[in-house]
Amino acid sequence: METTTDALLDGFERDGYVVIDSLLSSDEVARYRAIYDRFLSGEIEAGDKRSDLGAGSDQQTAAENITQIMWPSALHPEILQLPLHDRALRIARRLIGDDAELDFDMLINKAPGSATPTPWHQDAGYWIDLPDDRAASIWVSLDTATIDSGCMWYVAGSHRGPVRSHWPAGKGGGAIECEGSEDEPGATAVPLVPGAAAAHAGRTLHYSRGNTTVDSHRRAYILNFRPAAMIALEREQGMDHGQTDNVRLVRNAGAAEEND
Repeated sequence: METTTDALLDGFERDGYVVIDSLLSSDEVARYRAIYDRFLSGEIEAGDKRSDLGAGSDQQTAAENITQIMWPSALHPEILQLPLHDRALRIARRLIGDDAELDFDMLINKAPGSATPTPWHQDAGYWIDLPDDRAASIWVSLDTATIDSGCMWYVAGSHRGPVRSHWPAGKGGGAIECEGSEDEPGATAVPLVPGAAAAHAGRTLHYSRGNTTVDSHRRAYILNFRPAAMIALEREQGMDHGQTDNVRLVRNAGAAEEND
């Protein structure tokens, strides 16, 4: 496990990703799972923040191939009272600097038997160009993430290369993809236990297989961090990763329903 500041930073700078073996306790994992499942069931309304990243796939073995919910912390602010955001921020500041702040967070779930891979891509392929491209995405597993359930694969050292050409994945789903392969030099599967995490850079090439297990979800909570000045510049250019007034409308509608 990479625990010291030097070990975390050395691994991140060397490989473009680093594993944190124990970010959440088992009790904390259970609390996050309970909230997560309320999002998946629709009890916590996500509105247009919910989408199917695998919507362009030929395969439809579940209601959603890959469920993505943007901005859970805005939709359900109570989640900020739990420890993950503070702990992840401390790690991000070790990795990219003391000016790191949360840019956005999201949930990505692969249901049992959904079997839809997340294509090879770099997160930077989704983002606008910024003069300072420091970024860290912290991918937290709330389940046992295995190769068969869809654990992450990273290509070590790919963060030192350019942003590859990306194009829409499948038939117009929300995902994009680029050239990549499990056979690419440096490609490594990173299974995780519940409560463990992997942090990766914006240019680190990664993907995951589909969840082919019979009864295991692959629930991930992802938090992305970058320098505060770059977040401000993003927002000035209209890039807020989907955090619009609709977040407030969804929350207000839910409150109204509860009061009815």
